[in-house]
This record gives sequence, C-alpha cells and structure tokens, in this order.
Amino acid sequence: MSDATFSRLDGPVTFRLRARALAVFGLLVALVAGLLVLSLMTGSYPLDVRGVLATLAGAPPSDTAATVVWQFRFPRTLAAFLAGALLALSGATLQNVTRNPLADPSLVGVSQGAGLAVVAAIVIYPDLAPALRPLMAFAGALAVAALIQWIAMGRAGGATMRFILTGIGVAAFISAATSALLTYGQLDRAMSALGWLAGSVHAAGWTDVAILSGALAALVPLLFAASRPMAAMRLGTEMAAGLGVRVGRTRVALITLSVALAAAAVAMVGPLGFVGLVAPHMAHRLARSGVGLHLALSAAAGAVLVGAADLAGRALFAPVQIPAGIVTAVIGVPVFVWLILRTQARTQL
Repeated sequence: MSDATFSRLDGPVTFRLRARALAVFGLLVALVAGLLVLSLMTGSYPLDVRGVLATLAGAPPSDTAATVVWQFRFPRTLAAFLAGALLALSGATLQNVTRNPLADPSLVGVSQGAGLAVVAAIVIYPDLAPALRPLMAFAGALAVAALIQWIAMGRAGGATMRFILTGIGVAAFISAATSALLTYGQLDRAMSALGWLAGSVHAAGWTDVAILSGALAALVPLLFAASRPMAAMRLGTEMAAGLGVRVGRTRVALITLSVALAAAAVAMVGPLGFVGLVAPHMAHRLARSGVGLHLALSAAAGAVLVGAADLAGRALFAPVQIPAGIVTAVIGVPVFVWLILRTQARTQL
C-alpha cells in the first residue's frame, strides 16, 4: 500500500492507494483499448491493426474503411463501453447503499421501470424525440426505486432479502405491463421496442454516444464526491449516523444517483441484464480497495464486460448477431446463483 499526502488550508489530507488496485485498473483500461481495436477490426469488412490505426489517424486505406469505422463500429463500441460503465457504477452504488451483494438495477426493477417508460414512448408516442428518452427512463426508474424503498426499507431499515424479493416482484409486474404494451401495440412499433428490449448496441450512433458521455460526465463527479458518506454507509446505518452522516438523506441521494446512472444507459441501449451485479463483484475479486477506487474499478470492469459481450455477440455467430444483453445474461445468471448460495451459506454459519 502506498500513501499520497497533500495539504490544504484547514490541514493535511491523506489518501491511501493500494498498488494492486491501481495496477488492476491500468490493466482493465488496457483491456478496453484492446477491445476497441479488436472491435474496429472485426466485421464483414475486415481490417487489420494498421488499417484501423490509420483510419483513426485520419488516413484511412479506403473510403469504405472510413465509413465502416467512423459511422458504424466506432460509435457502437463506445456506446457499449459507456453503457457498461454506467450500469456498473449504478450496481456498485446500489450494493453499497443497501449493503446488499445481490442488488442490481436489472434485478430490483429499476431497469424494468426505465424500460417500461421507454417502451411506452416507442409504442404510444413514436414521434417523441429520442433525446427525451433518458428523462422518461429516469422518471420510470425513480418511481420504481421509490416504491421498492417504501415497501422494503420502511421497517427497521429494511432487510437484504426483503429488498431483493420486493424488487423481483415489482420487476415481474412491470415486465407484465411491458408485455401487454408489446402485445396490443402496432406491429411495427412493437417490433422496434422488442429489438430495443433485447439490450443491443448494434444501432448505436454518435447521438447515443454523446448522451451517454454527457450522463457519465454529469453524474460521475457527484458519485465520487459522495464516496466518503458511501464508505460510512458500508459500516451500517448506526455506525454511519455515529460518524455524522445523515443516513436518510444520504440513502435517498445515492439511490437517486444509482437510478440516474442506470436510466441513462437503459434509455440508449436497452436493459443489459446483470452488468450492475457482475462488474462490482468482479472489481472486488480482482483487487480490494476503498469506495472511490472500487467505483473506478467497477466502471472499467463494466466497460470490459459489455464491450466483450457485444464483440462476442456479433463475431461468434456471424452473420447472425446476438444482442449484448443476451450474452451478459448468460454470464450473469450463474454468478447470481453463486451469490445466492454463498449468502445462504454465510447466513447458516
């Protein structure tokens, strides 16, 4: 462990950074860069590394290469990375504030609430501007989060399994409402919404990248600014209150941030299941660290997970493309089952 110290007007401030965590973060960033190059190379129009780098430098080997890279593959890959980072940060925040290792936006109904709002917009108001989808997704996700909080957290601060079971029940109800919209909506609109629900980034463009980047730039500083009260919340509500944290306000603020992070991702690329569950646990298994660095590791792990899922979905069964949401679900379900079994084993000890 290494310490970095600097001074300010009211006294010294010390940060402790774990060398292993920093090394793992650097490795994850390198993996993101490698996945970017590999994704730009892969497709029905193959490119080698030299062609990709030349295209990115503004000297493409052909006009076709420039079009394929800049109009299709590059925005799609960036959207996958950004959506993965947003969902991972949402899951890490939700797990920290609820002290629930099973919490995930797609498991507790938050992603479903955002999805219902966007599907309703696609089916009922197809002319609505896509730029308004994040606002509708945020409203739907926030309403679901508030309902779950009211039901599960109202008595004695809420229990871990009560929270997750309440979320699963609410998610099932919302999924039924979404299915009803798809069943009775016009066929072309329902098909468009159904493709979006699969959780795919294949149609992502620069507008989606801009919105996802804006959400990340606006929300991540707020999240890292709240890392200290989040660290106190890890210790339990009584300990956090003893350390001077206003537990009620902090919980509401952090859950709102978590909802906003998930809603932005879901609005643009659809619900990518289990990313918010797997990425924080992956980061924790790779390196132990404080809350701030854990959030950074989770974001990088989420970017790697969704980027790899999208690349695998379009490369392994080409020319058929498997949505990234299906690939992440295949990865996430075994992890979810393992976490449940481990939680039960700890409870019995």
